[in-house]
Amino acid sequence: MDGPSISKVNSTASLNSSEDHPDDFCRLSDKPRLKTTERKRSFDERSFSELTINVRQLESYDSLYSPGYRSSGFGTPVSARNEAFEPHPMIGEAWDALRRSLVFYRGQPVGTIAAYDHASEEVLNYDQVFVRDFVPSGLAFLMNGEPEIVKNFLLKTLHLQGWEKRVDRFKLGEGAMPASFKVLHDPTRKTDTLIADFGESAIGRVAPVDSGFWWIILLRAYTKSTGDLSLAETPDCQKGMRLILSLCLSEGYDTFPTLLCADGCSMIDRRMGIYGYPMEIQALFFMALRCALLMLKHDAEGKEFIERIVKRLHALSYHMRSYFWLDFQQLNDIYRYKTEEYSHTAVNKFNVIPDSIPDWLFDFMPCKGGYFIGNVSPARMDFRWFALGNLMAILSSLATPEQSTAIMDLMEERWEELIGEVPLKITYPAIESHEWRIVTGCDPKNTRWSYHNGGSWPVLLWLLTAACIKTGRPQIARKAIELAESRLLKDGWPEYYDGTLGRYIGKQARKFQTWSIAGYLVAKMMLEDPSHLGMISLEEDKAMKPLIKRSASWTCAKPTRESI
Repeated sequence: MDGPSISKVNSTASLNSSEDHPDDFCRLSDKPRLKTTERKRSFDERSFSELTINVRQLESYDSLYSPGYRSSGFGTPVSARNEAFEPHPMIGEAWDALRRSLVFYRGQPVGTIAAYDHASEEVLNYDQVFVRDFVPSGLAFLMNGEPEIVKNFLLKTLHLQGWEKRVDRFKLGEGAMPASFKVLHDPTRKTDTLIADFGESAIGRVAPVDSGFWWIILLRAYTKSTGDLSLAETPDCQKGMRLILSLCLSEGYDTFPTLLCADGCSMIDRRMGIYGYPMEIQALFFMALRCALLMLKHDAEGKEFIERIVKRLHALSYHMRSYFWLDFQQLNDIYRYKTEEYSHTAVNKFNVIPDSIPDWLFDFMPCKGGYFIGNVSPARMDFRWFALGNLMAILSSLATPEQSTAIMDLMEERWEELIGEVPLKITYPAIESHEWRIVTGCDPKNTRWSYHNGGSWPVLLWLLTAACIKTGRPQIARKAIELAESRLLKDGWPEYYDGTLGRYIGKQARKFQTWSIAGYLVAKMMLEDPSHLGMISLEEDKAMKPLIKRSASWTCAKPTRESI
């Protein structure tokens, strides 16, 4: 999340408040609000029983309306007023810091800036509202009973989606969501102007593939938390979802159901060798598809997308569970692979050379545990651990219950490597020496055990906590949160930490990083009230249950007629 700040404004990349409609945020609220029980029943029936194709119920939570949702005053967190809960002294400080990061457009909060660091000499683009960065902020406000901020953000980014997007002379897809936007205030003219970045100002000029997925995930979290279907059912939101889905469900030359991506297209937004089919994007893709399936209307346009989504979900879940999954048995099988196989009977389908298995992996892989590796493509397997992708795989149920358990087993077995002294490693291990020069292009920011190259990111704490609650291991989350509490406030809420154990504040880390603050708050609120998990977690869909077991290798037998 760096690069030059946006200074130029053109007709297709800015919006002056005098040109906008004054009722941007209120025009969609004219629809009468149904009672909570009526909304709940309508959502459940529309999502499951009206499907015209063979898809089973995708989530088993009893209520669309989160039991933990309570209205509160704007200034006081709900959790701090719960008499049965003694809040940590950090919580009040965290809420104050989060509210200082709020960005207002024409008097209404529309997001939070990336970092509120007055000590930094260079602002770069940390004064902008990033779509991915706002997600933990949005969840914190939802859990605290302040959904209007999230609604405003969803509507404003949806409005930006409709802008024409160009990089040089090339026009981006209509459904692309911005990486970030900025509000410029003109006190003389008393106008606010929006400036959006769709990748044309980012490092490497890469469009953010994950922004659209995070938008859909946050829309579903808003709907789940408030029980308010009216926002998701508006024509604008329905069209927005379809446009995003059109980009990633389009047919082409792909032979895999996974999404082909460029380096730097996600949270890891610099060159780090994740080009191809990165795990993080596939897990977010899977989660977004499932969320969209629950929210799309069953009209003529919606039904077409629903059918395409269900087919893709089945193919994607099989592909990821079969070819991206690695445990001790799978590693041993790959180690014994033969190469240069031909025809449909090939065991080594991607022609992976066993000698390409890195030495560190043999000692790192425990007998108990497993994870989804970073990337799989022809003759290439990236065996690195990527935290966001694996944790999202648990929350979306891309991972089977057995695989989810194995991921948590691995994190417990390799606590020092993956958690360290300040949670949580974004990737493991770091690349260094000649490999670092080749993979990163000698990137001075992604040196070994720093930033995206093995750095520790406190924002990931909320994902870890959610995964721990879902898998029945809250003690792991408590331990990680205690580690974070020993450092975050004292260190000024850094963006990331450096070192093999995450002991040192990152060499270029911004202070008062908003998603570090919000990630901590969300983690604490979920532990206090686990019902909040329903906002960002989906139960396993039995219709997508794989035919193979967790330890099965690529040599699994073909399914019999009886098993189909």
